[in-house]
Amino acid sequence: MRVDGESQDSQGDIPFESRPAGKSVARDDEWSRDGGAARSLAQGHAPDLDRGLAQGLLTRLATPATMVIGGSACISLSAIFVKLSDVNAGTAAFLRCLLALLLLAPLAAVELRRLGPRARRPVLTDLAAGLLLGVDFVFWAASIRDVGASIATVLLNIQVIVFPLLARLLTRTPLPRGFWLTAPVLLAGVALAGGAIGDPEPGSNPVTGIVYGTAAGVAFAAYLFLTRLAGTRPRTNPSAPSPPRPHIAVPVCTATFSAAIASGVLGALWTGIDPMPEPAALGWLAALAALGQVLALLLITPALPRLAPATGAALLLLQPVLAIATAVAFLGERPTATQYAGCVLVIATVWYATRAAAGRSAETPALRTRGRG
Repeated sequence: MRVDGESQDSQGDIPFESRPAGKSVARDDEWSRDGGAARSLAQGHAPDLDRGLAQGLLTRLATPATMVIGGSACISLSAIFVKLSDVNAGTAAFLRCLLALLLLAPLAAVELRRLGPRARRPVLTDLAAGLLLGVDFVFWAASIRDVGASIATVLLNIQVIVFPLLARLLTRTPLPRGFWLTAPVLLAGVALAGGAIGDPEPGSNPVTGIVYGTAAGVAFAAYLFLTRLAGTRPRTNPSAPSPPRPHIAVPVCTATFSAAIASGVLGALWTGIDPMPEPAALGWLAALAALGQVLALLLITPALPRLAPATGAALLLLQPVLAIATAVAFLGERPTATQYAGCVLVIATVWYATRAAAGRSAETPALRTRGRG
């Protein structure tokens, strides 16, 4: 699952988008570490957003649960919008970033006036993470063309495996208990869902679709890993008080800017970029930017910290479920029985992994960390 855009002014990540995105919120670093990719966009996860920008705009309009449901619904439409735009992968990835910047830049400007500038190191991390996000956007759009919107959304959950492996290799973080049991099950589910095993949907290209979807998942997991790394670094001045309000829109805007650069370069070299697609295509991409990147951020960011970890993880699983339902209903996609079985296997494995991680974090409250500004 994905959430397209990530805030680093908070605690550990629960990668999911996915997210997004796109490609992603919990208050517990332990949940983040063990949960792998438990979150897909809405990127940004602050422990205290009582008076933050997104909270001020939206939390009075709905309960946390309904906000997460609404954000998940927005994210689930991302692949649908990409397919309806009928543009190549480079064009879809590049233009979605540019259009999102038109909405994010004013929000970031308001936030900077209210909260002041961010430190140099998190800004550099935002930029580096955004480059990976741009790569993810291009490969994800390519997988949508080859295996369909519904299956591509499910394939992105390969990040559940990649994220803890990156944490293990680069920071020596212990792998979650049961990782070597759940990883083969998830991989089998990905192979079934993509059509590499069993009968693929007629007209699809399962091998290239799985390759592109896996590349997108790896890039998104690396993006989430970078943002988590930034969110768990100690402050350079431990005696300084923590800022009362973490930035939300600014880091997402920064990452989206560098994502536009990365997707523009990769897209131009690989598929080419059409800067002026048909008006209908531009409209679908504008909807993708507004709903899948900006609105999802404003809905999910302030809501997830106010939910129990297991509840938040379960609600975020609506993203692939809704993506499958909407693709079947509105795009006429017809996954085969084996592909449906693979989707169920992937979603069930992600649910089990994140629920187990949430349970462990609830038992270790001392591991909770404070957010950073």
